Amino acid sequence: MFWNTDYNENRAHVHVGKRNTEHLCKIWLEPIVEIDKKGDLTDAQAKEVLEIAKKYQDRLLCQWSLFKKGKTVRIIKVKKTK
Repeated sequence: MFWNTDYNENRAHVHVGKRNTEHLCKIWLEPIVEIDKKGDLTDAQAKEVLEIAKKYQDRLLCQWSLFKKGKTVRIIKVKKTK
């Protein structure tokens, strides 16, 4: 997900988390896909979402671009990497 406060950040990123969790994982999408903070995710979960973000990097960057332009952002359905 993207937060409205993300609008002021120039480096593309996405937030990922479990339901009913307070601390989300933040993943940078450029220049390389990497975790900034793992939030409430376990190490295994963080590794999994990082692999998913790498696989869907182009689509996520496209959604980031739409978000920055104030356009509608779509949900991207993903499959587990395992």
